Amino acid sequence: MANFTTGQTRDLTRKPPVCPFCTGRATIDYKDTATLSQYLTSHGSIGSRHMTKACAKHQRAIARAIKRARFLALLPYAPVHIWKTGGVGLPESRHRRR
Repeated sequence: MANFTTGQTRDLTRKPPVCPFCTGRATIDYKDTATLSQYLTSHGSIGSRHMTKACAKHQRAIARAIKRARFLALLPYAPVHIWKTGGVGLPESRHRRR
């Protein structure tokens, strides 16, 4: 059916997203940082359910696992900061004595 206000049509053939954790293709573990980093945005925040394609139950488990990994310093809180400075701490220009 056409929407005459915007000129777009609804896509009725699109499949709904399937949770990868419900189908058994993936598991959630706070020690698996490679998998958890896929669910972080480029700014270091936890991705939404729309981005992760996870159901509500597993989205809460992802968030809990990411928060545990951050607390144990397995994942950074702000990866953008680490990419810009090259490490945790002060930039090189601030280490020099005046």
